Amino acid sequence: MDIVSRKNERVTHFRKLASSREYRYSCGEYLCDGEKLYLEAVKWRAGIREVMTAGELPCAAPPGARVYTVTREVIEAASPLRTPQNIVFTVSMPEEPPLDSIRGAVILENTQDPGNVGTMMRTANALGVRALVLTGDCADIYNPKAVRASMGAVFRERAVRVSLDRLAELAGETPIYAAALRRNAQDIRRVDLNGAAVAIGNEGSGLSDGILRICAGSIIIPMRPECESLNAAAAAAIIMWEMARDNI
Repeated sequence: MDIVSRKNERVTHFRKLASSREYRYSCGEYLCDGEKLYLEAVKWRAGIREVMTAGELPCAAPPGARVYTVTREVIEAASPLRTPQNIVFTVSMPEEPPLDSIRGAVILENTQDPGNVGTMMRTANALGVRALVLTGDCADIYNPKAVRASMGAVFRERAVRVSLDRLAELAGETPIYAAALRRNAQDIRRVDLNGAAVAIGNEGSGLSDGILRICAGSIIIPMRPECESLNAAAAAAIIMWEMARDNI
């Protein structure tokens, strides 16, 4: 047994990766939990660094990864979940190349629920969205809740953080449509989104005036009049389908 104490320094490291965004980025790695994510990480060569397991691994860890055999109590201390599975592991953050185009991208502004961000990443990957662009005060894509909600898409989908100023520059080459309930908003079914980008805002307050000013227009999802709105992740799924339906 490699680790039996809940106070071991590696356990403390895992816990801090789960709880602190600043610590994650200072270390250049993030925490993942469970067999499904482990298999996806191995399959997509995601750069596994360390693995803690309280049982048998479903497949061998990649070369260079350090594997610790631990007690169930150690797993429970290292994982942010109340009832974790028997595998917790860390993955290197990939290098983030500069964004030179927003063609076919979905832009998230101030989307603060990590579960929503992870779900949107999963949908974006499923529908072939070219990039998930985050601006403003968005939840961290490497938050454990976002990673779990992505169901492995975090290892495959390109996600890039950019400033509003950079978005404004790129909007000169690619039209951005705002998902926003505005007076001049068009029915999403009547707008050609092929090659465009779409911006989706905060779960409560929507898009800021700053991003609305650089958008070429606004789109709405038609729905029954008694329904005020959709969950951000649900709305994003419909928008991504409309963006991708001619290409899948």
